[in-house]
Amino acid sequence: MITLHDLYEEGNDRLTEAVQAFGARHPLRPDQPDAEPDWAQAEKHFTRLIEVLMGEAAPSPLDSGWTGLVRRTENEARQLLLTFNTVPGYRCPICVKQRRSLP
Repeated sequence: MITLHDLYEEGNDRLTEAVQAFGARHPLRPDQPDAEPDWAQAEKHFTRLIEVLMGEAAPSPLDSGWTGLVRRTENEARQLLLTFNTVPGYRCPICVKQRRSLP
């Protein structure tokens, strides 16, 4: 499955910026505005986004089985990151969901 690091390494400026912005939504020290990203948490949340997308995806007759579904879902996740980055001050949907489910 594709990772944030894989997307960053693609070298596309817009995608690199989107990966960095997603990482910034997961600071190591939330009490510090310019804290370094918690890349482990960001990666975990990105993987969860892919899992959610994959769970929602219906296999296409054009897909070649599981590999096609994974590839299509990874492309959707890539587009989702790019879309998130166009929304000022967006929050990670996984973080938001986790906060809502806290007692």
